[in-house]
Parts: sequence; structure tokens; C-alpha cells
Amino acid sequence: MDRDLTPAAFLGHGSPMNTLDDNRYTAAWRAFGESLVPRPRAVLVVSAHWYVNATAVTAMPSPRTIHDFFGFPEELFRFRYPAPGSPQLAAEVAGLLKPDWVGLDHEWGLDHGAWSVLAHVFPDAGIPAVQLSINAAKTIDEHFELGARLAPLRRRGVLVLASGDVVHNLRRIDFRRPDAAYDWAVRFDAAARDVMTKNPAAIADLEDHPDYALAVPTPEHFLPLAYIAGIAHAAGAPADVLVEGCSLGSISMTCYTVGASGPNANRIGAGAASLPDPRVVPSEDTNT
Repeated sequence: MDRDLTPAAFLGHGSPMNTLDDNRYTAAWRAFGESLVPRPRAVLVVSAHWYVNATAVTAMPSPRTIHDFFGFPEELFRFRYPAPGSPQLAAEVAGLLKPDWVGLDHEWGLDHGAWSVLAHVFPDAGIPAVQLSINAAKTIDEHFELGARLAPLRRRGVLVLASGDVVHNLRRIDFRRPDAAYDWAVRFDAAARDVMTKNPAAIADLEDHPDYALAVPTPEHFLPLAYIAGIAHAAGAPADVLVEGCSLGSISMTCYTVGASGPNANRIGAGAASLPDPRVVPSEDTNT
């Protein structure tokens, strides 16, 4: 492991309520953040919840906290993550991703895919945070290539943090399985783990997996994984599992790191936070 390189990570963020919860996944996120010595100079977040038809990066000095979900307790809507932005990092990202055009955005901010995990990784909100959008027009391979192009940020003291879920099917949520999953979700999560820990360059092959359609009915939560696969490939080393497991039948909470120190964070503890009562708001309408 090159100690001059800042690690990178993919965190399965699950429910936004994980922001306020203490469970084995949030404990793993906190442990990962505490392992980052020296602390990064900034963090670049690739979140499932900024999925648009362009590649853009937030370039404002003070990004707002975006509450982009429905049906959750008022406490979550009051949560703020006041990390500063970094116009300098935004410009670096745009430079590294050439010849692709990257828009410098001054309106978006930090969505819950970003701040729900940052609240545990950097609870003091003291690390400048920038978000990179996921371009809906690009393929898995193209997102993998963008991730590889971002690899030099690691030598510049920047943490690249991807936030999504390997398995994410809100129409198949099962509240009777709070810390477990359907067989198809377990199979696909295992297949993704096999790729990430052995041959990250094969990430696009998962699109041909027989359970892909159920596990990834829409691509936005899966695509952040391709960025960390690209960074792992650029490093010439596979990713490591930080913590693994599933929630509510059809959400994977499995997380990966590249170049991180410390042991696998799997441990006994509470499962991931849940979603609102489906009688109040259907799970697929929560924008989780």
C-alpha cells in the first residue's frame, strides 16, 4: 500500500435515516474516516442522487444541504452538513476528465447520498466537499474510465468517495427482512464482491448477470461503484470489503475501499436504518 495515496471508497448508503443512526454500517463508515491519517485536503463525492444528462461538478464555496427525499421524520429535514466547498478542486476535476466536458455547477450542493455518509466519515464537516454528477448518457465502461482518470487526485490528498447501493430495488422492499435480502439480491451482491475484490476492470460484465435486472432496475445507485472500480484498476490492485450485508430485502449495504489501512470492519451490531411506513409513503416514492 502506497501511503502517499489517499484511499478511495464506495459506501452503500441505504436509507437516509442512517445519517442519525448508530449501526454496524455507520460504525464502519466512522472507522474508515478515523483511519484517514493524514486527513484529506478535500473529498470528491460521486452520489447516486445527482443523476443528470451531463457531467458536472459543484464549484460553489458553500454548498447547501439538499433534502431530496420524502416521508422521513422532521429531524432528518432539519439536519445540516455545513462543509465548505472547493472551487479549486472543481477545476482540478474538470481538468482531469478532459476531453469530456464538465460543467461548473453553482446551484446543486450536497444531496443526501453525500451527506448521509459524510456525517459519519467526517462528522465535524471540516473537510471541503465537492460533488460530481453521474451522467445518465454514459455506459458503465465510460463511468469506469472516468473513475480511472480521477485516480491522480489520490496523490493530491483528495478522498474520492462514491455513494450508492450495489443492489437497490425500492419496489421490492420487504420490511419483514430488516437485515436480510432475497436470494437474487444476495447472489448479485456476491457477484459484485467477486469482481471488485479480484478484477475491478470487469465491472461492466455484471450487466450480463442473470440477477442484474432485479438488482439494478435503474442504474444510478450502481454506477458510483464503477468509479471506485476504475480507481482500483488504475492502482493495479483490487478493492477491499469494508463491511457487507443487505437491508430490507432489496438493498445492499456492502462497502469497498481502495488503499485503506485497518481491518475489515464487519462486526456484530444493529442492522441498517429503515424506511418510512409504506402506508404513509410508498418505498419507491421516498427517493431513497
